[in-house]
Amino acid sequence: MGIKAYAAKWFANIIHRQTLKWVSDPVGSQEKVLSSLISQAKGTIFGEDHDFSGIKSYQDFKKAVPVRDYETLKPYIDKIIEGAENVLWPGKPSYFAKTSGTTSGVKYIPITKDSMPFQIAGARNALLAYIYETGNSGFLNGKLIFLSGSPELEEKSGIQTGRLSGIVNHHVPKYLRRNQLPSYSTNCIEDWETKLDHIVEETISQDMTLISGIPPWMQMYFDRLETRTGKKPGELFPNLSVIVHGGVNFEPYKAKLLESIGKPVSFIETFPASEGFFAYQNSQKEESLLLLLNSGIFYEFIPAQEVFAENPTRLSIGEVELGINYAMILNTNAGLWGYNLGDTIKFVSKNPYKIVVTGRIKHFISAFGEHVIAEEVEQCLSETAREFNTRIIEFTVAPQVNPGDNSLPYHEWFIEFETIPDHLDTFRMRLDEKLQEKNIYYKDLLTGNILDTLHISLIGKDGFINYMKSIGKLGGQNKLPRLSNDRVVADKLKPFVVENLSLK
Repeated sequence: MGIKAYAAKWFANIIHRQTLKWVSDPVGSQEKVLSSLISQAKGTIFGEDHDFSGIKSYQDFKKAVPVRDYETLKPYIDKIIEGAENVLWPGKPSYFAKTSGTTSGVKYIPITKDSMPFQIAGARNALLAYIYETGNSGFLNGKLIFLSGSPELEEKSGIQTGRLSGIVNHHVPKYLRRNQLPSYSTNCIEDWETKLDHIVEETISQDMTLISGIPPWMQMYFDRLETRTGKKPGELFPNLSVIVHGGVNFEPYKAKLLESIGKPVSFIETFPASEGFFAYQNSQKEESLLLLLNSGIFYEFIPAQEVFAENPTRLSIGEVELGINYAMILNTNAGLWGYNLGDTIKFVSKNPYKIVVTGRIKHFISAFGEHVIAEEVEQCLSETAREFNTRIIEFTVAPQVNPGDNSLPYHEWFIEFETIPDHLDTFRMRLDEKLQEKNIYYKDLLTGNILDTLHISLIGKDGFINYMKSIGKLGGQNKLPRLSNDRVVADKLKPFVVENLSLK
């Protein structure tokens, strides 16, 4: 056993004991976080605007601090960009994480000297939890892929600015630097396909033991390796044992990834974002994620159906229930207050508090009041694919409100199969039945002849890759929305549909 592997086992035991302490008192841990956040920020512009000095309880906090999204927080961000200090958090942010916005265009999410360590600790502790449970620390002696956006940062009003993954690249612990691939210069390549070719070149002859990335990227990497060598990654890299993933629901990709790798490996799911590192899978026996309650973030939860209400119900950790979709609201040591992250989660355990990520608030279909959510379409398609012994490469769903020819509206499913099912219309009907079982509103609309059963439009080989390339979002952390309430994505996908196989 190498020294890194030995030291990691020792450190994993320490972190496990520390985790047990805050897990044993979740409500108290969150109360301490909230008290600390308010105390540190009461002298900021935001703290003075919201009378932080007068806040003595969570009830006071809810009265003083409204729920807001980036657009309503933006005036404070603008003050920071203009050069002001002590706006949302003491001093100035260390970084701005640059992300894609909606109405505001690019978003600049502050990362502070207080919040950055928790970003790193979350990823580290996910690996240490795996080591503690399995005893496998040998992967630390091999080569590790930590794919990032470009680590070359620009400045925005004197603040280092870039993609979160590029910022994090600068904070990879020194003891892992020698193991890290791809190289700094390769990570700086902006064109995704050129970058992927360089990654293949740099890793193809190495002893790769861990690969970290979002599932669509990993699938492209594995496909490129097999095309280049005629071998599966499990054969090329006999010591590959750990895959770390996050960012999208893994289930639709899992079977295809395992088949591509060609041998069993361990999967570790994480839940990071520019706004913070929220949760990780702490056991190989369960696919749920441990919510991190002592990491500089005070969480609030709003029942998903109330998220756009004028006065939504706001719950702290001790008030949540199992099996309910909640929008996650953040208050952080990076200066985000009452911040609607846009993700929805569901608690599957309260001892400890463990979650599954169920989708995005804005990713739904409710063109007719059905409110179909990502969790439902992902589960339906995964279950149907298993029944028909087929694998899904990628998919998205959109409503067709005006089909013409006096036809009923319908949900259009754009699907790229690895192998098209022999009886595609039977597949379609079974998929529709499953969606009716999971969503009573959808079923009622079909029963009432308001909607037609779903349609499938087949996407040709590499169609989604070519679509993402066509809009300049191929690779990195760019993700295809699972479903949309409009036709923006759907209409752009039409050129990639295999016309003679598009069917009802």
